[in-house]
Amino acid sequence: MRENIQIVSITMVKEKMLQHEYGSKMSSPNDTVEIFRKFIGNSDREVLALMSLDTKNKINALTVVSIGNLNASIVHPREVFKMAILSNACSIIICHNHPSGDSTPSKEDINISIRLKECGKLLGIELLDHIIIGDEEYTSLKKRGIL
Repeated sequence: MRENIQIVSITMVKEKMLQHEYGSKMSSPNDTVEIFRKFIGNSDREVLALMSLDTKNKINALTVVSIGNLNASIVHPREVFKMAILSNACSIIICHNHPSGDSTPSKEDINISIRLKECGKLLGIELLDHIIIGDEEYTSLKKRGIL
């Protein structure tokens, strides 16, 4: 019995550009938060975004990994690292918003961060930070010593 086998190729498509006055090199959580705020905006649902960085911490790509509901977003390492691999990332920063306005990390936020850190080690792509954005504040899990 004969079966057809799909022959595929993978390409990354640039959808649009995001202007940022300080360039694209990330040196602090403040720089990162400013870019993520521009990128994900003020959503009424949780949005998890990925920043892919090169060896000099310059941004290769920004992408939305998932859009959840009011208080949750589905996060799977496969989806997080898909774009990181396609954009030749040396490291990544992930960020999501809390529509409630409170940037305090949940137990799930901490658990997925630790899991992503371990997955990144296996792939050779370091998770530098996981940032949670609230209304007027943000929480860096790296600054909190969780990552």
